[in-house]
Amino acid sequence: MELLIATKNGIPIIGQIGSVLGWIMDGIFKVLNSMFGIENIGLCIIIFTILMYLLMTPLQIKQQKFSKLSAVMQPEITKIQKKYQGKRDQISMQKMQEETSLVYQKYGVSPTGSCVQLAIQFPILMALWQVIYKIPGYVGSVKGVFTDVVNQIVGVSGYSDLIQNFMTDNHVTRAKLIMDGANATKDSVIDVLYSFSPDQWRSFADIKEFAGFSDIIQSTASSLSDMQIFGVLNIADQPLTIIKSAFGSGSWLVLAAAVLVPLLAWLTQWLNFRLMPTASQNNNNNKDNPMMNSMKTMNTIMPVFSAVMCLTLPVGIGIYWISGAVIRSVQQVIINRHMSKIDMQVLIEENMKKAEKKREKQGLPPQKITSQAHQNARNIDKNTKGAGSSEREKKVEQSYQNAQYAKPGSLAAKANMVREFDERNKKKK
Repeated sequence: MELLIATKNGIPIIGQIGSVLGWIMDGIFKVLNSMFGIENIGLCIIIFTILMYLLMTPLQIKQQKFSKLSAVMQPEITKIQKKYQGKRDQISMQKMQEETSLVYQKYGVSPTGSCVQLAIQFPILMALWQVIYKIPGYVGSVKGVFTDVVNQIVGVSGYSDLIQNFMTDNHVTRAKLIMDGANATKDSVIDVLYSFSPDQWRSFADIKEFAGFSDIIQSTASSLSDMQIFGVLNIADQPLTIIKSAFGSGSWLVLAAAVLVPLLAWLTQWLNFRLMPTASQNNNNNKDNPMMNSMKTMNTIMPVFSAVMCLTLPVGIGIYWISGAVIRSVQQVIINRHMSKIDMQVLIEENMKKAEKKREKQGLPPQKITSQAHQNARNIDKNTKGAGSSEREKKVEQSYQNAQYAKPGSLAAKANMVREFDERNKKKK
């Protein structure tokens, strides 16, 4: 299990983004306090999560546009893959890559288009996770609550051993003391204190070496509890621990609230995956497509994984997980409605214009496949309205049958003669 760290993440890019997000979250905390007199970390997490996902909406729209075009391109790409299935020589592989590249060019899409969006979102989401998981390290208003008590603790001789023994006796595993020489750092002491449950705070105040400032310990625990209580749950507690405790004491309301955390985590993640458009929704022939099968497996496993994670991690993480899934689902509904109104031909034309501008900047000649892309777009629109390939095949077959009774001397009759001549030659071969 990952440890709580009061100090900020030092990974390049993620660390810097995390610092900016931390300032935003601290700003939300201060605004809630100054305007409404509310100091609640759970509410702050929800508002912060909603704000972050709203800011990332443009990236999600671009991602959905790529997904929509990918669904359109997938049958052509699958056909190319089947064409070269089992061929692993260099020439065949090169031809397959060239033909696949032409499909992407035809629709004005870059093969790395999705990767670019994910590359932008990934460090933001990682930094967002760091901020939520390590509140004291990023939210100065919360970290400031520990100032007085930590100053008193580090003034006690052998405080590092006292805290470490307390952690061992009370099974505190979500935090770790970081030593600076013979003593633990103040930030790591804050890590430990922030991870305490209400019962652990009471036990900590009973340590005889800390008796001289037990009132400060209790005052800090009370202030932090007011910030951490969300409904009837403490966001520092794990739902699994709360369930066990509530079941033993008969606190059925607390028990129900704790069970709801992993349950809602599963439900919201499942709903989010169901709303996401995929190529499989537009292409029923995906039994032989490993990527589509993999996506279906992930859509089943991830919601279950979310429930397990939110059962064993602090409630605060569950609040973030659930609120994030809810806002993504709402966004997805709105984006899906927006995307359903977009004409595929117009979308392809826009992509082609962007692609041509990029080629101009690179000093490359214009592509000569725009008309082909437009023709395919019109065919796609027809397919989505019900005029599928099977109907076109029926029309072709009917025309073929009608041509057999063409009038002598007509163009259709001459075409029949050519066809019969070709068939006789094939039989001779």
